Amino acid sequence: MQPENEFVQNLHEVFALFGPVRARRMFGGYGIYHDGLMFALVADNMLYLKTDNLSRAAFEAQGLTPFEYVKNGKPIKMSYYLAPDEIFEDAEVAREWASLAYAAALRGRKS
Repeated sequence: MQPENEFVQNLHEVFALFGPVRARRMFGGYGIYHDGLMFALVADNMLYLKTDNLSRAAFEAQGLTPFEYVKNGKPIKMSYYLAPDEIFEDAEVAREWASLAYAAALRGRKS
């Protein structure tokens, strides 16, 4: 397993109140897991959190945008939205947003 970069290593501290997280390299970025379930991803040292139809409005209300990549010349939007900057400054805020993302991941697993 390749070593985590500094941004990813810091997520262990950011999410300390939420609980233990594990990072796994994938597609040039990292998947961020809690209890074996991916609830976030890191691409270009930007953190994105899992969303679904129940949680997406909270992200959009903050002006946060979805993770997007280009495939065959077309932009593809994923169900991960940029995390608010406040989570890097306030552990309680980080726990709230991580919980929201984890709940979306749990709901997605059941469908």
